[in-house]
Amino acid sequence: MSQPTNPQYDAGDGYARNMNGHPVDLEFGSSARDKAFPKNAPRPLRLKDRVVRITWSWFPCTMSTGGLANLLNEQPYTFTGLKTIGKIFFILNIILFLTFTALIIARFTMKPRAFSTSLHHPSESFFFGAFWVSIALILTGAQSYGGPETGPWFTTAMRVVFWIYYACEMVVAVTQYHIIFETERLDISEALPGWILPAYPFLVTGMLAAKVAGSQPQWSAVQIIVAGLMGQGLGWMLALFIYAVYLSRLIQHKLPDASKRPGMFIAVGPTAFTCGGLIALGTQAKSALPDDFLSTPSIPAGELWSGMSVAAGLFIWLMAIWFSALSAISVLRAVRRMEFSLSWWALVFPNVGLALATINVGNTLSSRGIKIFGSALTVVLVIVWFICAAFHIRAIIRRDLLAVGKDLDVEHVNKQHDRKAEKQRD
Repeated sequence: MSQPTNPQYDAGDGYARNMNGHPVDLEFGSSARDKAFPKNAPRPLRLKDRVVRITWSWFPCTMSTGGLANLLNEQPYTFTGLKTIGKIFFILNIILFLTFTALIIARFTMKPRAFSTSLHHPSESFFFGAFWVSIALILTGAQSYGGPETGPWFTTAMRVVFWIYYACEMVVAVTQYHIIFETERLDISEALPGWILPAYPFLVTGMLAAKVAGSQPQWSAVQIIVAGLMGQGLGWMLALFIYAVYLSRLIQHKLPDASKRPGMFIAVGPTAFTCGGLIALGTQAKSALPDDFLSTPSIPAGELWSGMSVAAGLFIWLMAIWFSALSAISVLRAVRRMEFSLSWWALVFPNVGLALATINVGNTLSSRGIKIFGSALTVVLVIVWFICAAFHIRAIIRRDLLAVGKDLDVEHVNKQHDRKAEKQRD
């Protein structure tokens, strides 16, 4: 009998190894061969084959984890161990972020020309903003959990890092949209709130600035608060433009497919984080702004800023709740047709912003009912986070992620690398 060509065949003892690594006698008959190598058995995937399928759309996972860590730190009603739980989520988020970053660097090291394509391809490019939002949330968590435990050096370090991050997010917001506008022609009938993601780093700037300013000397705190307000304004205005496109799609065309409906929750974030950011900045301005701010010593600028921030935040707070309710109904009506995708993480992160905004509103208005609502929403989000994490891990194990044909358009992005490499060789 001719020897099988399968590389797992051992010519020395006439045995092959089945999918479980157990020896099977191929000379025993065809049934033994079928058991050894069943036709429907998944092909082994090398680590390299899986790494090249890591995309920017994995970073909403770290957005959700980091956001939850910060949300746990802001709870109006606490219990023993809550801070510890928050720190666990914070540390876990750092580990996940470093892991995903290392993997995506490995991907672009193996396929360097795919990097430029990933910055404009519709399935990946918008999620590049998620990478930067994750950094902002790590910085916010570092200030929340690390600030009280460190010395003056940490205050200086956070001030420097804040301005570096601010410059980076400005570059991202400008260049990301420019690249997309120049290279892609997007169909309005496919518009999704995910188109807002390049502006998302600025949408969380208000809360980051308020958190960092709280530990800074007055002159630095004022600068950071002003920068935070301007950044929040830029993010909000860009989001408004995309809102118009998204709502036009919902009016003129049908709702997104079932698998994409969790992504509808991304629309909650801009209003929620702007509401929470404005109120947080106003709270800091109340104590940080000097009496002669804007050369008007007769006007209590800090008190005025704080009052206007509360009014502006309340003005848009219900809009965040409206988007969340609309998205929830749309998801529930399609839940039986939904399979896990990375867009499930949108169930968590944008609603973290809503919970933070709700808690800020409750604290400002001294409303026990609103604060309870914020805490209840936090409990729900923790449960949803564990559900998403379980399905995410399950999808990796079952090869529903990081496998051939399973990751949204990553094959096309990677093939662009191969085509560019071939042209260069020619």
